[in-house]
This record gives sequence, C-alpha cells and structure tokens, in this order.
Amino acid sequence: MKEEKSLRVCEKGHKYYKSSECPSCPTCDKENKPKSGFLSKLSSPARNALVHEGIDTLQELSKHTEKEILKIHGIGPASLPIMRTSLEEEGLSFKE
Repeated sequence: MKEEKSLRVCEKGHKYYKSSECPSCPTCDKENKPKSGFLSKLSSPARNALVHEGIDTLQELSKHTEKEILKIHGIGPASLPIMRTSLEEEGLSFKE
C-alpha cells in the first residue's frame, strides 16, 4: 500500500510533497550538494545520512565497516561501490 504524499514547507519556504517522514527538502538538498569530494558523488539520502552520523570525510568513513555503513538509514547497497572507490583513490579502505 502506497502512502499518500503530503505538502510540506521547509524553513526556507520551499514547498514539496513527501510520503515518508523524512524531513529533508529536495530544493535545499540540491542547493547544499557539495561540488567536489566523495559526498558529491552520492545520492542526497546517502549523503544526508552520512553527514547526520558525523561521517563527512574519507578518514572518518574508513573507521567503519561496510556492514556498519549499510545499517545507517538512507544508505543502500548502490552507494557502497562509490564509497569503496573513493576510499581506494586515497589509499584507504573500510574497516575490516
């Protein structure tokens, strides 16, 4: 059963519809998207989830296992190859 979308307004006044309880505004997400770095390569939900957990650098990401990262709400398996490649480019990897 599909949830009904409700109209929401963010703190900046952007109007958008969402069916989930996720409070992030799509317009604000686009405005706040980093222009470089590994976070710029991820989807908004994955990026927001990592930042919410305090993981905003590759060094911080490398302190976690892939399993721990996948447990974070907003991170899906499609994000792992992007993160893995970004870590490898800097000579890092996920914690074993």
